[in-house]
Amino acid sequence: MIQAKGIEKSFGTLKVLKGLDFSVSKSEVVSIMGASGAGKSTLLQILGTLSTPDSGSLLIDGVDVLKLKGDKLARFRNLRIGFVFQFHHLLPEFTAIENVMIPAFIAGRSRKDAEQHAAQLLFDLGLSDRLTHKPSELSGGEQQRVAIARALINSPAVLFADEPSGNLDSRTKEDLHNLFFELRDKYGQTIVIVTHDPDLAKMCDRSMYMVDGQFV
Repeated sequence: MIQAKGIEKSFGTLKVLKGLDFSVSKSEVVSIMGASGAGKSTLLQILGTLSTPDSGSLLIDGVDVLKLKGDKLARFRNLRIGFVFQFHHLLPEFTAIENVMIPAFIAGRSRKDAEQHAAQLLFDLGLSDRLTHKPSELSGGEQQRVAIARALINSPAVLFADEPSGNLDSRTKEDLHNLFFELRDKYGQTIVIVTHDPDLAKMCDRSMYMVDGQFV
């Protein structure tokens, strides 16, 4: 599902990624750990097509994404990649279901189709009674579940999560961790998670550790 080879990235004279190789199979859940500054988030941004490497190659679901530009890259990202961040970035003026529907509208789907799919995802994530609630009316864990539903609305090939439970209490965190594996079992989802949480890393199919821009 993901095949990255020789990924290098520098910011000025600071070389953050040093010829890194990384691959993930379909329906695999992989965690990436490492100290702050190791290059984890930089790698995730490159894998998620939010940033471009200085050199190397990257295939996602068989597509050479480094050759995509402009609208083609934006459409690929919208349809094939889902993102979940530590801070959910929900739009405060919209309800839960409206937040989930936004990427579907960007993809050109009809309101009826988007609404039905969003409602089903929120039902699957245990939020069937929260559809019309705005983010301020939801708990932190509920907001993060809405963010996950939003990431899944276009049935992406890969779900990338950057410290997804870093802002949650221990009980909510455990529920969220279990949720990722339920998503994999139900939807066959491929998931890459950057985390500092050793409990989450232990649950994954593989856990990889970064030091100074390389895996060790």
